[in-house]
Amino acid sequence: MKNPRLILITNPGSSSRKYALYRENELLCSLHFEFEGKQVVCTLKTSDGAKKKLKETFRSLNDTVKNLNRILTDEGFLGGVSKIDAILARTAAPGDFFAHDHLVDDACLKELEAAKKKAPLHIPTVAGEIEEFVKDFQGTPIITISDSGFHDARPDLTKYYSFDLDLAKKFDIQRWGFHGLSVGSIVNYMEREHILLEKLIVCHLGSGSSLTAVFQGKSLDTTMGYTPLEGLTMSTRAGSMDVAAALALKRGLKIESDEELEKYLNKQCGLLGLSGKTDDMREIIQLRDEGDDRGTFAHAMFVYRVQSEIGRMAASLGGVDALVFTATIGERSAEIRRSVSQKLSYLGFSLDNAKNEADLENRHENIAAEGSKPIYVIRTDEFEEMIRRAKVLLDAQA
Repeated sequence: MKNPRLILITNPGSSSRKYALYRENELLCSLHFEFEGKQVVCTLKTSDGAKKKLKETFRSLNDTVKNLNRILTDEGFLGGVSKIDAILARTAAPGDFFAHDHLVDDACLKELEAAKKKAPLHIPTVAGEIEEFVKDFQGTPIITISDSGFHDARPDLTKYYSFDLDLAKKFDIQRWGFHGLSVGSIVNYMEREHILLEKLIVCHLGSGSSLTAVFQGKSLDTTMGYTPLEGLTMSTRAGSMDVAAALALKRGLKIESDEELEKYLNKQCGLLGLSGKTDDMREIIQLRDEGDDRGTFAHAMFVYRVQSEIGRMAASLGGVDALVFTATIGERSAEIRRSVSQKLSYLGFSLDNAKNEADLENRHENIAAEGSKPIYVIRTDEFEEMIRRAKVLLDAQA
């Protein structure tokens, strides 16, 4: 009988590095590298929730990969016959190539290099991380797991923009959609629990936010587009806006390059831009409660955009049978769930306030009032979904 695989998942950010080590689907530990002053420190968290800050520090986030194997060995997770069997990297990039999962080889590295120009804000960090793993973990399978793959089978009507389709195909431009790992996790969980209905809207509300219309377990429509910038108001992303308005903003701010404009729309807008103070929804709600005008408007804009896009997703589906809230805001903010649900009675949804305010101890809870269609709060597990997807490729290689 084969030993269970040890799988390392990497989730690099612009100012931190996060890793999680699994034995098949069992979490063993996670590592979080971030700056404290001018040094990078590492916090290790075990599966029982215990945290430990390592004594050693690093000069750069680029030092993390080359030290991972040693750290995990020193902490007793590797050693002897125990070694990492596969490394998984969540990849959110535009293009048909990255709508699929891939074992990293020379061709994949070439595609990653090309994708840096298509998505300069989203790809360079993960591409650099993968390149480091290729150098320091030679012989270990590395797999890019597509964050848009769940959306790939959508009909063309919900994929394309309204310009020449020949040009769209020539330049590989379409609404790829993202948060597919999260939505896939939700759908697979609901199937296992026998609560998946035919027409479902998944509200992934976090720092990045999107809605997905799911028909018979498959993605039908989603709010994100060519990049994760399109769609809802998010923590620092503007969401959907007229290109001419974006260009007017570029001229007004005297922004010199398209890359700078894209960075501004991704990093300085959304809740942060609207409130002028914070991109944290908890602080936005506090500002509203204190009577701050801009905080109140930021909260109202976030809720309005979610409500209006729920209506659009319901139109795509031709009705809706159930609603799911997930991700950081969706799972933790009873206030946002209440605010969003207020105007959904026309779709047959009504919230039970007591259930909504209660501690949500289980992975899923139905917080709908009696007589309402189901309103679920479900904890997403993107890593679980990544492992499930990677298993298909790894088994094929075995």
